[in-house]
Amino acid sequence: MTGQVRSNSILRWILVPLGGLIVGIGASLLWFRFTREPLHPDPDRVPSVSYAKPSGRWAEAADKARRIVRSKISRQNLPGLSVAVGAGDSVVWAEGFGWGELRTHAPITPDTRFKIGTASTGITSAAAGVLLEKGRLAVDDEIQKQVPQFPRKPWALTLGQLMADSGGLGSDGGDDGPLFRQRCERPVQALPLFAADALLYEPGTRYRPSKYGWVLVSAAIEAAAGQQFLPFLGQQIFQPLGMTSTGAEPASEENPERIGEEAEDPPIATFIRQVIVEPLGHVAVKPKSPTEPATIYTPGMAPGPLIRYGVRLQRIYNLSCYAGSMAFFSTPGDLVRFGLAMEGGKLLRPETRQLLQTSTRLKSGEETGHGLGWDLDLQTLSGRRTQVVKRDGEMMGQTVASLLIFREAGLVVAVMSNTPYAGLSTLGLNIAEAFAQPSRE
Repeated sequence: MTGQVRSNSILRWILVPLGGLIVGIGASLLWFRFTREPLHPDPDRVPSVSYAKPSGRWAEAADKARRIVRSKISRQNLPGLSVAVGAGDSVVWAEGFGWGELRTHAPITPDTRFKIGTASTGITSAAAGVLLEKGRLAVDDEIQKQVPQFPRKPWALTLGQLMADSGGLGSDGGDDGPLFRQRCERPVQALPLFAADALLYEPGTRYRPSKYGWVLVSAAIEAAAGQQFLPFLGQQIFQPLGMTSTGAEPASEENPERIGEEAEDPPIATFIRQVIVEPLGHVAVKPKSPTEPATIYTPGMAPGPLIRYGVRLQRIYNLSCYAGSMAFFSTPGDLVRFGLAMEGGKLLRPETRQLLQTSTRLKSGEETGHGLGWDLDLQTLSGRRTQVVKRDGEMMGQTVASLLIFREAGLVVAVMSNTPYAGLSTLGLNIAEAFAQPSRE
């Protein structure tokens, strides 16, 4: 009996402090949630920057879209967004909203660059298309023809299956993947991190997006082009289309935003900096220039001066090993120029574009609803069902960019944000709706 009493006493000594800790944490979280200050409480006062007013034909549509964007920023407590719309052969509206850096309130402008995540594969797909037209690549070629460093598997694996995301390769584990922890000057240097892995299924039998697959596609492009991957894209796509703000993260930099060091500190160092150093004013924040990349934030709660905003710095990694799968940065204006060039035949022949942007079939005959690096969707625009060719950009499991091509309406829309969870694809559709009626006049 005495032993049981002693056991109960010990149990109380353990459970009572533990319960108090749990209650304290819960109360703190609720306090943080209900006392945080909104970033943009008044939608009408969300700051914006636009270098040119839309022409008379598009002015009313831009005003309507501007209200949609500002309402979303305020409602979802987003730091900022950047938007561009194209019609015909030009960008008809581009505007940045909100802040690219919270502590300095540096504005987002049309020239502010963002990481575009897996939207990179649309550009990589087009680069492969350039080589398909030159006869240097073929979708039915086994990948070992261009990349012999990739070992053969029990089944044959083709370039087309990799581009269709049906190649059977795995992908990374979110922000814990091995590619985040490495630096690669060339795509082929990433192969040792996944090339020995077994295929998850027979190629061509399932659709499963794979960043590793697009790293392998990037290596094939480099081999077929006879020059390094990034210079090839620069010469064949970025420079001819005037995509002057688009590039890829080099292995030599922590990341081009110059914010990686702060977000990658060990947890205890981050706590000390945010709770003690920053509140005392001992950290100088360099103001961003209008073209400097936006600082990336993520919804959540953390100690320090940003707690009132309900967001915290996103932990950033070097993306150089991901090559054409998600290493690019860009602006909405540049992505719209890319989309317009794809539609207008300035980059690829119509039959090549059709090959890349037509739904692929599995060996069972089932259509995937995805092309070679592109997603296909049906949406209602101005009361009409229309096909949307799009490429959403995911990074660490969340969307950071969206490129949408509305072929029947003749519109291209690109949206980017410096925080995930912003619902960019839906916002892009709403913006297209605002521009759809004028585009048919």
